[in-house]
Amino acid sequence: MNIEDYRLYCLSKKGATESIPFPKLPNILVFKVKGKMFTATNIDTFNSFSIKCEPETIEELRMQYDALQEPSYFSKKHWSSVLMDGSISDKILCEWLDISYRLVVAKLTKKERLDLENL
Repeated sequence: MNIEDYRLYCLSKKGATESIPFPKLPNILVFKVKGKMFTATNIDTFNSFSIKCEPETIEELRMQYDALQEPSYFSKKHWSSVLMDGSISDKILCEWLDISYRLVVAKLTKKERLDLENL
């Protein structure tokens, strides 16, 4: 997966938006749904991206996949950094992005989820 495939896949999610929201980090591209982040990456390097994970399975996944690392700036209980070292198939990368998106959508208010369904 290259950065453009990543970007297009993220934007294919219902209600997804992209932005560079951190003035002091102009190279960090963030994807959100209803204002809540579900993934982010460095657009200059695209050597990794962050995803939200299920706390119950995050440690097991990290043990199974060397490319799944503890994040630098996010909660280690809920987020992982995915190293783009070529060891993870695009199919699995997309599945992880799907999970991250679904976890964020699940935390939205009922009204926000209904608005999203009606897009």
